[in-house]
Amino acid sequence: MSKVYGMLTLTELSQKVEAGEIETVLVQFTDHYGRFMGKRFDAEFFVEEIAGHGTHGCDYLLTVDMEMEPVPGYSYANWELGYGDFHMVPDMSTLRVASWLDKTAVVLCDVEDEKSHELVSVAPRTILRRQLEKAAALGYTAKAGSELEYYVFEDSFKAAAQKGYTGLDPLGWYIEDYHSFQGARQEKLTALARHHLKHSGIPVENSKGEWGLGQHELNVRYADLLTMCDRHALYKQIVKELADQIGLSVTFMAKYDITQAGSSCHLHLSLWQDEQNSFPGNESYGPVMGSDLFRYFLGGWIAHVPEMMVCYAPTVNSYKRYQAGSWAPTGIAWSYDNRTAGFRVVGKGNSLRIECRIPGADCNPYLAYAAALASGLDGLQNKIEPPAIFLGDVYSAKGLPQVPGSLREATDRFSQSDFVKQSFGAEVVEHYTHFFRVEQAAFDNYVTDWERKRYFERI
Repeated sequence: MSKVYGMLTLTELSQKVEAGEIETVLVQFTDHYGRFMGKRFDAEFFVEEIAGHGTHGCDYLLTVDMEMEPVPGYSYANWELGYGDFHMVPDMSTLRVASWLDKTAVVLCDVEDEKSHELVSVAPRTILRRQLEKAAALGYTAKAGSELEYYVFEDSFKAAAQKGYTGLDPLGWYIEDYHSFQGARQEKLTALARHHLKHSGIPVENSKGEWGLGQHELNVRYADLLTMCDRHALYKQIVKELADQIGLSVTFMAKYDITQAGSSCHLHLSLWQDEQNSFPGNESYGPVMGSDLFRYFLGGWIAHVPEMMVCYAPTVNSYKRYQAGSWAPTGIAWSYDNRTAGFRVVGKGNSLRIECRIPGADCNPYLAYAAALASGLDGLQNKIEPPAIFLGDVYSAKGLPQVPGSLREATDRFSQSDFVKQSFGAEVVEHYTHFFRVEQAAFDNYVTDWERKRYFERI
């Protein structure tokens, strides 16, 4: 592919620091929600001290809720253990110019135990790394691409918060799906996003209007799986920060309004060996000419959706998106180039890939892709057959397995699955089961607008 702009070696960073072009280095990792946590370092200090050694962070960051409250009940970190430090180790292959910020570079980190220097098992990037190691042991690398959707509003983030995130003014007032004129109104943000993504080491493919009012999609180029996850996480951060800089707001909620389309994150995935896609082959699966590897990987991925669902749909809100006729899948089936199916196979030859349409834009990419890869690899090793290719409208089909209907149901399936424990380890399953149950409890204990509107006067 063409040159990736914005990526830096340590030598190149040192030169830019000496020339006064870079003054700050942002050192960060993602938490369970996919949010970045970290520190801003003086660039000279980073070059001299941090690049080779890393830095520390409080281990409570892998136990906090959305409000940054330390949550009791985790074995990994708690008040009894004193909330000590972990080690944030820069992955220097991720070092890049943060072109959307002034004189800033950014590097992503792996999280290590302060004493053993082993990767912290419950950190999202570690969970993905473990699955990539399993693929490598079988002789495969994975390549992926994320398609993310989001809504844009004329209100600033602060104004949106002051309004209680209701009555917001979308940046668009009729359906703009592929619509060039209406989509042009998004350019005050989207053009900035395309520019700064490209110049911050995240090559862009295209952007387009989506189905909802003020909804947009911006796609970046596919890459090896770990790189794609890093790009995905940074993309969300960059779009949010750019919106904030120009007085707009965006949301990556899976379903911000029940009357509008949900925002998805379609995962495109294929396995490669010796720079060749391993999915194409001589076997016919409907119109798809694929290999046994394609067949079994697809079978495993489909088979394990229910028990891995929390990795694709991690919030209470995620499950509001799964409605018939809404462009979000409800039935677990696969088809060729069929947008009603949870699994849409597309491309041919080296471009043949599986697109999973189940995740929402709220997913943590490291967890979603780790679940996908673990499931597909299990399909390979145990020769799991996929169901027959589905033809027609999946929404109207009878008898198909359905995606779990709630975070509570999905968490139960996750916690009780022997396969998930074998794939991720018991420690990870215990940790994330607690995380998802705490998220569910936060909603269960909250009085919603729906309840007030329904019961205030008439009950």
